[in-house]
Amino acid sequence: MKPNTFLLWCPRILALVVTAYAGLFALDAFEPGKPFIQALGDFARHLVPAGIVLGMLALAWRWPWIGGVAFVLLAAGYAVMVGFRLDWVVAISGPLLIVGVLFLWSWWNQRHVPAM
Repeated sequence: MKPNTFLLWCPRILALVVTAYAGLFALDAFEPGKPFIQALGDFARHLVPAGIVLGMLALAWRWPWIGGVAFVLLAAGYAVMVGFRLDWVVAISGPLLIVGVLFLWSWWNQRHVPAM
């Protein structure tokens, strides 16, 4: 039995979706009446969280267990940072936690399922 391909790719694809989701929040930088240069700076600043998630995905792609732990810690850190505000935690920490658990599960599955 070879390791589950779905379990291998699911956290990676979901992490890309979470990165795009985090990047969508940067679009609120463009408001009517705001100077373009200021909006561009705000846009770049709001893309930092998406960049962090993308960097963690790059790390997790090679070392799934490190990425899994990093995603879980990021989810917990965000929950603490926002004071466990339920709607924010569900919207941001929830997907990060799911990705982290899936990376850990994928790593465990790769190590414990004998290849044929």
